[in-house]
Amino acid sequence: MEKRVAVISAVLDNPVQSQSDFNRIVSEYKDIVRGRMGLPFPEEGISVVSITVIGTMDDINELTGKIGAIDSVSVKAAVSKKELV
Repeated sequence: MEKRVAVISAVLDNPVQSQSDFNRIVSEYKDIVRGRMGLPFPEEGISVVSITVIGTMDDINELTGKIGAIDSVSVKAAVSKKELV
């Protein structure tokens, strides 16, 4: 199956509550994660996380779906049009 590069962006509206589940799920996909950047906004009580992955569309969609199922987490993925060999 062809692989693609994607950036998964997540906003954790309640990081104290959701961070543990978020980190557990992302670690399950460590084989496709190439980079991760998190920005806490303590005064606003949110965190923003950007994860760069290289994987199949199934893997990318699975990870995005699991992250999106966490309470108080919003997620979107931007996927490259170019297929990698």
